[in-house]
Amino acid sequence: MSALQHSVEQFLYRKSELCDQQDWDAYIALFDEQSEFHLPQWESEHVYTTDPKRSMSLIYYSNRSGLEDRVFRLRTGKSAASNPMPRTLHMISNVRISEREGGELEVRVNWNTLYHRQAMSEQFFGRCTYHLQPVGDSWKITRKHVVLLNDTINSVLDFYHL
Repeated sequence: MSALQHSVEQFLYRKSELCDQQDWDAYIALFDEQSEFHLPQWESEHVYTTDPKRSMSLIYYSNRSGLEDRVFRLRTGKSAASNPMPRTLHMISNVRISEREGGELEVRVNWNTLYHRQAMSEQFFGRCTYHLQPVGDSWKITRKHVVLLNDTINSVLDFYHL
């Protein structure tokens, strides 16, 4: 395994771990201040929206402040749908890396999140594309684009499920 592959995988494993531990400050610190977070809505069985400014999205934050606002609502109890917080377990696989201009990477992964809340267990799964910018000996997320494959769900959906 190359050093780059190992570094990126360890970064993504750490991101998953921080989310599962609900260590929100450390989790948010992994995202660049201008990072975009997009979870498109499906238009049909095999086509999802591509432009969050012209089409519906399940979640769209044009920068990190959207995540920061969600975390604020979780911490202050202003998110009734997230009270109590579920227990989650994030798993990623099939990490594929390609280089972009300016030293940035495009990283595609498959993911699965198991969660449990109030005697109900469920899962979400799909594909995700990250844009990562090198920062020191680690990375910052400059874009997270999530495709949720099981979008007919029986529960709430928030950033910590993805």
